[in-house]
Amino acid sequence: MIALVSGLVWWLIRYEPAGDDPPPSAQQENPLTSGEFDYTRVAGPEISAGCAANSYGDVVGWFRQHPCEQVHRSLYETRSQDARALVSVVVVTMPGQTGAKQLKVTTDTDGTGNVNDLVRDGTANLPGAPNVATGEYASRVVGNRLTIVETQFFADTPGSSDLLGEIAHDALRLSAAAR
Repeated sequence: MIALVSGLVWWLIRYEPAGDDPPPSAQQENPLTSGEFDYTRVAGPEISAGCAANSYGDVVGWFRQHPCEQVHRSLYETRSQDARALVSVVVVTMPGQTGAKQLKVTTDTDGTGNVNDLVRDGTANLPGAPNVATGEYASRVVGNRLTIVETQFFADTPGSSDLLGEIAHDALRLSAAAR
């Protein structure tokens, strides 16, 4: 009986009908193109264990008291009709979920600072790049990882704050590109 069940399980695992596409759940989605907006990476990724060194404001002191495991920073561009936005995506990996949640509370509070985007710290040289910290913000904790998104329109393009907010929230999915 055990041999029969084992054989059936083995067959189910190995069986692939000829000429059929894999089921949708088995296909990998591209985080750059699988949502409301499409994104193009324009800088990064920059990966470091130095979260305090890559931050500003009160967040520097927070990281000195609560060291991170890793910070992953990238910049993306997206377009919606005539609007063009720069999007900073930072993924901070903490030793545990509690630290990620505490960091979220700190970075979500106005005036406390944040993790530097790649333009702010001079890592990326993008002429005409907007200051993403003056635009829209979104953050989310999943497990021990905090994703921080900041986005702003380029000066030469129109766009509403509602659209910018939609971009910020949609871009949270780009944390999957940081794996």
